[in-house]
Amino acid sequence: MCMQALRVLRQMEQQKSITLSSRTVQSVPSTASVFAARTQSLSMSTRHGQSQSHLLASHSCPTSTSGAPPPPSTIFHPRAGANPSSSIQLVSRTAQIARHLTPTPSQARSFTTTTTSCNTASMASQYNIRKVGAPYTHEHRVYIEKDGVPISPFHDIPLYANQEKTVLNMIVEIPRWTNAKQEISKDELLNPIKQDTKKGKLRFVRNCFPHKGYLWNYGAFPQTWEDPNVVHPETKAKGDNDPLDVCEIGELVGYTGQVKQVKVLGVMALLDEEETDWKVIVIDVNDPLAPKLNDVEDVERHLPGLLRATNEWFRIYKIPDGKPENQFAFTGECKNKKYAQDVIAECNEAWEKLITGKTASSIATTNLTVSHSASRVSPDQLPPLPQNQDLPPAPIDASIDKWFFISGASA
Repeated sequence: MCMQALRVLRQMEQQKSITLSSRTVQSVPSTASVFAARTQSLSMSTRHGQSQSHLLASHSCPTSTSGAPPPPSTIFHPRAGANPSSSIQLVSRTAQIARHLTPTPSQARSFTTTTTSCNTASMASQYNIRKVGAPYTHEHRVYIEKDGVPISPFHDIPLYANQEKTVLNMIVEIPRWTNAKQEISKDELLNPIKQDTKKGKLRFVRNCFPHKGYLWNYGAFPQTWEDPNVVHPETKAKGDNDPLDVCEIGELVGYTGQVKQVKVLGVMALLDEEETDWKVIVIDVNDPLAPKLNDVEDVERHLPGLLRATNEWFRIYKIPDGKPENQFAFTGECKNKKYAQDVIAECNEAWEKLITGKTASSIATTNLTVSHSASRVSPDQLPPLPQNQDLPPAPIDASIDKWFFISGASA
């Protein structure tokens, strides 16, 4: 029986074609034929007890896209003794698999789009952070680097992230739900982010029920400045001498020093200790909700209650520290996108006067990229900065987590 089986196998190996219903199967289309040859080999290997590990290799075989006839080794030749209907089914199924695995034009376009998105994400992640000192200490600083070189988040990061000026860069100072009041330093070289102090003590915002910490990723627009020498014609108050504040309302919690690309939705005018303190409402362009949010009315439609909570938060957050309620211009109304864009442009113009020395100020203006600034330096002119220190946070007083219940605040 063994000798007879061997003779049958030799005959099968020598057989080059078989006539099926008066037709000779010579080949199948080139793409499918490769898979067919591998599938037939697998079928024979299985019948003869050989390893099935070739299955993995079948997916990496080359395919022809030139239209030229396939090489002889890839032409499918059913073996002698094979069931004709099974062979036809095998060829049909193999061709189907080949068509399934061959990218369609739309799939190819999709791959290109994905690649482009990855490139965009790579461009957006060109900034890194360098942490010095432990969080919640007076020594803690977060520097921002580009291509490994420390830069100023105040002056060196462009305000606009695209030529159309529809996407802006923001620097996250305070991640959502945290309490440490961190801000871009105005008086230190390269303007690192540090925790603010009051009478020598580190500042933390209180939790005013039902809120916990900051409601949004809170930060600032680079290359903007609220000029304290100018009284705004509508708010009737001067600027607060800071970069323009930003509230990013997307779903992801950011991190201190993160540079986000955002779209503008609206703006509120807080009157804080007789100063105009604009709060621009934005959303990360990569947020799932970003395509649906294009102006301030969309925020109320898709995130009902957020603007009201934002107004309340800024109005009452200083009360636990013994301060009076803050007030708003425009009776607390959140102005629309167009109004916000005008405010941003005005603050960008004010920064231009600051960085070029046209407006006198004690703000540190050292930078590496603003060509028309007298404060521009090269990297080798900077003093050496401490290396990155990923230190654990210092312990903080348990009272920071306390809830304060404010009369008149919504529950």
